[in-house]
Amino acid sequence: MTASNQLSSPPAWRNWAGNQKFVPGETAKPRTEDEAIAILARTLQQGRPVRAAGAGHSFTPIVETSGLLLDLDGLQGVLSVDQARKRVTALAQTRIHAFGDALWQHGLALANQGDIDTQAIAGAIATGTHGSGVGLRSFSASLTGARLVDGLGAVRDIALEAEPDTLHALQTSIGMLGIMTRVTITVSPAYFLHEQIVILHIDDVLARWDDLRTRYRHFSFFWMPSDESADLYGLHNAGKDFCMVKLYNEVPDGFSPAAPGERADRSYRIYPQVFEPNFHEMEYFMPDSSGRQVFAEMRQLMLKSLPDSKYPMEVRFVAADEGWLSPNYRRASIVVSVSGTPGTDYWSYLRACDAVFRQFDGRPHWGKLHFITPERLEGLFPRYDDFKRVRRKFDPQGLFLNPHLAALFK
Repeated sequence: MTASNQLSSPPAWRNWAGNQKFVPGETAKPRTEDEAIAILARTLQQGRPVRAAGAGHSFTPIVETSGLLLDLDGLQGVLSVDQARKRVTALAQTRIHAFGDALWQHGLALANQGDIDTQAIAGAIATGTHGSGVGLRSFSASLTGARLVDGLGAVRDIALEAEPDTLHALQTSIGMLGIMTRVTITVSPAYFLHEQIVILHIDDVLARWDDLRTRYRHFSFFWMPSDESADLYGLHNAGKDFCMVKLYNEVPDGFSPAAPGERADRSYRIYPQVFEPNFHEMEYFMPDSSGRQVFAEMRQLMLKSLPDSKYPMEVRFVAADEGWLSPNYRRASIVVSVSGTPGTDYWSYLRACDAVFRQFDGRPHWGKLHFITPERLEGLFPRYDDFKRVRRKFDPQGLFLNPHLAALFK
């Protein structure tokens, strides 16, 4: 079968959480990078819009297209490992979990991960997906090179050393500069983690806030606004105003935890947790220096907003980076996530959360619900206009835009 007959009648596409659904004009599922490039070149040269689907973990309509929806599931696998430079090149749809064993055999590992490891690496990079830790950056910041097809159908190989500005524009570009077929990311030496998950009252967390942030490689927590909150995420039993706190530190191989329920293992075996897609999530990034105040404001709002705010509030921390559209652009962040119940009208509650985040110059996670406008973007992202200039250069006809993205970046 050749690339020319990979196009098919379009089935409906839906995301992981089920809150985004659409029927594209056409679909294609190439088996190889060469086939993907050929399909893209032909489609783009004909002036037809294109979007690529990752693993579907975004809550926003960033995948939607009336044109060609490209399914790149055939483009998976680690292509090369540069052990000396601690860089790895992989095809765009390689899942995060697939890097674990592949890197470990070279004495390497992903520097950080979130709770979910089933996302495609290109999608995680394009949206700013992250884990937690005051000294640890997002997946976007790890990008040092990429091969992509631009809006004219041309193949471009972009490297940090040769085109730093372009690379920084690409790092969190939500697929607007082109369709990436392969990426090169920085990784770290392999490491083992000791996991401690403890239930603490919020007063204890606040009293130890600075110590927890700096003592542990990874510190994050879920705060429970109601007695039933823990059950919604399948977390440990905890009552109202208690937190499930996650603490990770590096340990030597062979370390054995003393306390029951704690774990020690290779890093990539510790990070993942299983979450059912029973929530719709909004997430904003505020200056880490405002962390305590942000949390206090959100806690008061959520306690006043029950039952809409039954879901726990998740709090994480991410280091600053240089990505032009990164929510961590030159600013270390406290990251606050809130959720609503699918099938209910929780929009007034989410807008109230957005109003709190706005007070603290909150920047959105591009794959999660938000209420950002172009006017707000100009004030939040110093390189916003620069990004739009690069976007127009790479995609002069706006073929990688859809209504959601065009409203913000055209």
